[in-house]
Amino acid sequence: MNLPNKITIFRMCMIPVFLVFFLIDTIPYGNWIALGIFIIACLSDAVDGHLARKYNLVTNFGKFMDPLADKLLVCTALLCFVEQGTLNLIVAIVIVAREFIISGFRLVAAEGGLVLAASYWGKFKTATQMVMCCLLIVHLEYGWYSALEAIFIWASFALTVISLLDYLVKNKSVLKTK
Repeated sequence: MNLPNKITIFRMCMIPVFLVFFLIDTIPYGNWIALGIFIIACLSDAVDGHLARKYNLVTNFGKFMDPLADKLLVCTALLCFVEQGTLNLIVAIVIVAREFIISGFRLVAAEGGLVLAASYWGKFKTATQMVMCCLLIVHLEYGWYSALEAIFIWASFALTVISLLDYLVKNKSVLKTK
């Protein structure tokens, strides 16, 4: 197993550790530790992708597991935010549904030998969601901070919908039957 794949597995192993620190209220500074874990997990995604491309270490395992690890991390955080009441359930459902739809599209495309690249909308969506998650992990009780959270929640929601529509329009040929 190569280094990028080990980093992907490491990121997946960080998810339950994130959960422990984020959800157990009796751990001192647990949300700050959870934030650090979340940021390390997000950065590890960039590192494993960079290493895989730079050193030609791209594998089928990595192609499948890397995006899965990202989705598990973000979806886990979203579920935690809904549970805590800091994120609206409908927003979480739309974000998670988009990920399932895109994953399904990629599977259908892969069966036809196509690789569907991520668009800039998708990259903006991901970056905005990561910032939103970081803000919600810390969740400070200040008016300006609540406003900042709201801006990133709605920006994440909007970019989720926009990136989905962009993806569907650009890749509509995947749905055509032969």
